[in-house]
Amino acid sequence: MPLSSKRELLRSVRAATLASAADWVRAACAIKGISLDEPAAGEEWSTGPYSLITATSALEKTLTLLTAGRSPISQVTVGRAPGKRSTLEVFPYVTKDAVLRDIDARVWLRPGVTLEEARAGIARELRRPDAPPRVTLVLGAGNITAIPALDVLSALFHENSAAIVKLNPLTDGMLPSIEAAFAPLIELGVVAVTRGDSELGQRLIDDDRIDRVHLTGSKQSHDAIVWGEGEEADRRREAGEPRVTKPVTSELGGVGPAIIVPNERWSDENVDAVARNVATQRLHNSGFNCVATQIVILPEAWAKADAFVDRLRHHLAAAPARPAYYPGASRRQLAVITEHPDANVLGGDPNVPRTVVDHLDPEKADEHLFTQEAFGPVLGVVRLAGTREPAPFLDSAIAFANDRLAGSLSASIHIHPSTLEELDTRFDESIANLRYGTIGVNAWGGTVFGMPGGTWGAFPGQTLADVGSGIGIVHNALLLDPAHVERTVAHGPWHAQPTPLWYVGNRTAHVTARRLTRFAGIDSWAIAAPIGAAALDSYRRG
Repeated sequence: MPLSSKRELLRSVRAATLASAADWVRAACAIKGISLDEPAAGEEWSTGPYSLITATSALEKTLTLLTAGRSPISQVTVGRAPGKRSTLEVFPYVTKDAVLRDIDARVWLRPGVTLEEARAGIARELRRPDAPPRVTLVLGAGNITAIPALDVLSALFHENSAAIVKLNPLTDGMLPSIEAAFAPLIELGVVAVTRGDSELGQRLIDDDRIDRVHLTGSKQSHDAIVWGEGEEADRRREAGEPRVTKPVTSELGGVGPAIIVPNERWSDENVDAVARNVATQRLHNSGFNCVATQIVILPEAWAKADAFVDRLRHHLAAAPARPAYYPGASRRQLAVITEHPDANVLGGDPNVPRTVVDHLDPEKADEHLFTQEAFGPVLGVVRLAGTREPAPFLDSAIAFANDRLAGSLSASIHIHPSTLEELDTRFDESIANLRYGTIGVNAWGGTVFGMPGGTWGAFPGQTLADVGSGIGIVHNALLLDPAHVERTVAHGPWHAQPTPLWYVGNRTAHVTARRLTRFAGIDSWAIAAPIGAAALDSYRRG
């Protein structure tokens, strides 16, 4: 199909997603034990149909530009970063992105990649006149309902491949809504959606008609697929003979850090606001996010360290109760409590209470919370000894995160504006040294999930044998060549006012996110504009 026809398919998927959005959210809330009229339902709108709708709009803009013989790079602000890196401001990208104010995101290209090379690599597979027919198997996640849908778009528009989605059994109830959203592509014969157990998944992986595999899940699931289990896995690893020889890409989570950069100018209000931000980074989706913050890193000598941890406990305890719906959560939380019987248990679901472990030993190489993703409402705090001066502390915190914490998916840095000004270009050098695929500055890295122009995936350099947080990238609405991309960096406001939509304490999130979904999905500005205004009104009251 010509690019213009593929662009029209995106419009059709957007309309179909909007039409099925209410059913989508209803099914997602049923899986997670959420009422449709409580604020937590806002997460199911924003990380469900809204995410798919906005992705279709961003991809449509890219294809419109390519059809006209123009590059999407011509539509974004280009910058520079240390180490001969170029940056591309990819959020906001489409006009409606501006409704989410005070936050932006930039893709950092890899060192030495020129803008000319980046332009030439855009939509490389999609523009190939001799592209062979291919089928990608998407193994869906069980936590965020838009993940398999967005992975389908990546297969179609990044890889120029048809896609079969095998839903995670936990989300089997999403099948009718996902099929309804993708009806234009299912009717065309380039997308199929199925559900079943791990045996079905393995049969699909092994089927010769499947050309490549993309999965979202745990490192353990990835390794079982690629290498097998038990003695077979050991033998294959030693021989360098994976049981799956077709290309496998993945997003696998990890242990995400939040680095708190000291400054004596932090007011009590600043301490409270950042603690609230970090609490949300742990509790969003009841803590079942691969991109969740698991370790807070702060300086032991900082005068406000105790106050910060106190406010962190407060916001974790005060957040609305949510069911801990994901299988295995109780077992994972018990493993932490067993290793740390002095942990603070703060309420929430009584079967999987929110848990904070303070004063973790940064020198303990086998610390459970450093090496294992808790995937639940568990948070550890590391107080690094030594200086409280911002620059040397930041260097120490980055070295700790890079060298001691498992994975490289997402990190956040929380830093006073005056410190940013003082560090100047040295701060960008610190970002360059932090080896994570998504970084939030005064923002949660998870916000990039809702920015379709951003890239989503681990820091590059992983292998099947040592996969870390995964291989490859998805989302990426500018269709940049994955070999050219290093990371996406989001910048948020120091004082987030009003309460951001994704905060667990936002009281109107269900109303605002529903309105934003309609605003994003309706192409007519005459109809969409008042809906957008209503969304902003409920947002201000959040």
